[in-house]
Amino acid sequence: MGSDRSGEVRARELQVRVAASIGAFTETEWSGLAGTSRAAGAETYNPFLSYAFLRSLEEAGCATPRTGWQGQHVRLETADGTLVGAIPCYAKSHSQGEYVFDHGWADAYERAGGSYYPKLQAAIPFTPVTGPRLLTAVGADAPPLEAALAEGLKAVADRLDVSSAHVTFATQAQAETLEGTGFLHRTDQQFHFRNAGYGSYEDFLETLASRKRKALKKERREAVAADITIDRLTGSDITESVWDDFFAFYMDTGSRKWGRPYLNRKFFSLIGQRMAQDILLVMAKRNGRYIAGAINFIGSDALYGRNWGCIENHPFLHFEVCYHQAIDFAIERKLSVVEAGAQGEHKLARGYMPVTTHSAHYIRHAGLRRAVADYLRRERREVEHNIDYYEDHAPFRKDANGE
Repeated sequence: MGSDRSGEVRARELQVRVAASIGAFTETEWSGLAGTSRAAGAETYNPFLSYAFLRSLEEAGCATPRTGWQGQHVRLETADGTLVGAIPCYAKSHSQGEYVFDHGWADAYERAGGSYYPKLQAAIPFTPVTGPRLLTAVGADAPPLEAALAEGLKAVADRLDVSSAHVTFATQAQAETLEGTGFLHRTDQQFHFRNAGYGSYEDFLETLASRKRKALKKERREAVAADITIDRLTGSDITESVWDDFFAFYMDTGSRKWGRPYLNRKFFSLIGQRMAQDILLVMAKRNGRYIAGAINFIGSDALYGRNWGCIENHPFLHFEVCYHQAIDFAIERKLSVVEAGAQGEHKLARGYMPVTTHSAHYIRHAGLRRAVADYLRRERREVEHNIDYYEDHAPFRKDANGE
């Protein structure tokens, strides 16, 4: 599906246009949207919303029409063409790389004779990280612009005659804005570590029940028992040689777990060139070579754990590299939260607590919309039940004495 550059939807004095590539925006334009750069939103910076990250996905060939990610990025402009809002958005020919699963909806619609694909996906490709999706200019009155973006996204879906538009891993506030304009609200859960002002990892351990505290200490010792050392690399320490090692880990684990890794070697070189200060690589070394690693991204107040891989299997090494080291780093940097990616009940025992994630869905066919709405009502109750259950089984102390 080609982009419709000439189409225009009026919202008071504003207009919505569609761009086929993040490259159709200038970097200055994009970086003038709140949260997309440290300069534009130092307190709310999300590295996955940055021009460097999104542009690198396209330039490396990871998020392109060939891979089923056709750019349909929404531009909200004033009458003179000034950018005041945007949505990173793609026309999708499949539901891969999204982490909010709608395969069942697609199957049901196809069996009923409809065509679910293409659909619109307002998302960060391959990235299950919550953040704003209705982006507005720094300093602007955000609520009316967000409402205009929500209406504009619906209008683009109508004009392109796609089945639906999906806004995934939105903030709760923006999910509610979208719901107010006719989107269906969906919830799910992830596990995040919250930094309660700890001075050290030991301070965090002291908040755990005695049995849990001892188990984690033992786990961390055994993770490096085979003469394994841990390096944390960021900035200029991340060389092309390091990327070669990490990519080998990523491909080995990705090929076994998913069958087709989404990211290629060029992508890692590009982000290494463009945003190395926003990247933390935790690398495990044995016998003079790296054997495992995890990539994290550093936001204004959060550390985002993303991909992990290894070429040697050692007990508990995955937990050390992905979870314990991330907590260490967040405490040292005084970051408030570690988001460790999608799913994973095993994170609970390591101090990562359940949080609700949000998405919003505009379903154009009335029958499918009714069926999905009914499903989502039941799913939301199940998510609430699961979160209550996990909170009841948290590893933290139940009383002031710590037992």
